[in-house]
Amino acid sequence: MNPASPAPLPKEAYRLTKIVFTLGPATEEEDMLEKLILAGVDVCRLNMAHADEAWTRKMIRRVREVCLRTNRHIALMMDIKGPEIRTGDLAKSVDLKADQLIDLLPTPGKSKDGVLAVSVNYPLMGGDVAPGTTVLVDSGLIRLEVVATSAERVRCRVVVAGKLSSRRHINLPGVRVRLPALTAKDRADIAVGVEEQVDYFALSFVREADDVDILRRVLTDLKSRARIISKIEDQSGIANLDEIIVASDAVMVARGDLGIEVPMEDLPLIQKRTVDACIRHRKPVIVATHLLESMILSPVPTRAEVSDIAGAVWSTADAIMLSGETTTGKYPLECVQFMKRVAGRIEGNATKGYNEDLPLKTHKDRLLRSAVVLAQELGDKGIVVFTRNGLLPQALAALRAWRCPIYAFTDEPQVFRHMLLMWGVEPFLMEFTPEPEDTICNAFAYLLRRGWVEPGDWMVVVTNVLAGQKSIDTIQMRPVE
Repeated sequence: MNPASPAPLPKEAYRLTKIVFTLGPATEEEDMLEKLILAGVDVCRLNMAHADEAWTRKMIRRVREVCLRTNRHIALMMDIKGPEIRTGDLAKSVDLKADQLIDLLPTPGKSKDGVLAVSVNYPLMGGDVAPGTTVLVDSGLIRLEVVATSAERVRCRVVVAGKLSSRRHINLPGVRVRLPALTAKDRADIAVGVEEQVDYFALSFVREADDVDILRRVLTDLKSRARIISKIEDQSGIANLDEIIVASDAVMVARGDLGIEVPMEDLPLIQKRTVDACIRHRKPVIVATHLLESMILSPVPTRAEVSDIAGAVWSTADAIMLSGETTTGKYPLECVQFMKRVAGRIEGNATKGYNEDLPLKTHKDRLLRSAVVLAQELGDKGIVVFTRNGLLPQALAALRAWRCPIYAFTDEPQVFRHMLLMWGVEPFLMEFTPEPEDTICNAFAYLLRRGWVEPGDWMVVVTNVLAGQKSIDTIQMRPVE
């Protein structure tokens, strides 16, 4: 068995909210990786928009080597690029002026009527847009309005001017585009990720549940048990949010492109709606993008960024994510430390309680709720649970019980890493014995040895016992001895 049990953090540093960081030039060296892993990151994200196969394999293996050396293991997420619309190559940058006309062509071509012509990589664009449609270029820094369309060109008027250079990203807010769920590059990247046994695949620009199902079939064909994180990035994803959550294993509120696709003032409402819906459906949810954007260059965050992180923690999002801050930023370690400090301060200020609005559909759900209530009544000592698929800890996490650690033991290495994304769950990898009582005693000894509990602490144990040929779910109240 792979030694995937994490070295302990101090007991007072127990954290409910997980931290995802994105690997890049600022963090790919072993010494920085070691600092980040020991600082408490839980998941490493590989952004495949800027990665090739050689770099990907090298980085995955490097992360795992550092984990082995530090004896603290983290999960790996491959964020596949997905389909996107971009402008073509330009000989040189062009300064667009307000009210200037510009033609967007499905293939490289010549200007007509003296109007600047720029190619785009989406040949169906002329059929998807109509006069009056907004076209956003380069993360919305340039705004165009469609004035005429044909199969050969989309003529636009510049509304907000700016400098246009090669291969700039295009957003079409409110337009249902006919792009495939996966590109050829995505499929090649997925094959590499499966071979390297990454734990999560993040799927970009998920518009409907069918997009998730396409990736699911690819993973099934490759015999991968990796889980799927759906990125909500446009209005189609918002419109089909619940069906996407049901089809997914987790969801990411990708506020970068989402903030371009929807009015800025709607973004907090969408974030809250998504977090709440994911909890209701018992799926982990990540809040991502711009949480500490100023710290790409600054050693300290803005006050607004601190409040943004605090809001995500208060909402009980499972995880908060760093992107540019840890790929090209000057202060990647400080970003992780600030996230930990803010999360710790907010979580430490929370009183006892749990998510009483969570629908309880089965008797097992009610048993888990009872375990949470009992653990909190015992004085914040926590719950010990055993799992081979992660479902029991995931259901417990959805109850969002403040001041109630969930110590989840598994003998499956990948299940251990999957649980690293779950709110309030501290996973451990341990051999199970044929005798359940021995397994429970071994778990208590493990927690004692690693400093998570003290002798005499009362714990709630969620397990099952055999009664004849039946397996009966139980909760036990037991002291640590």
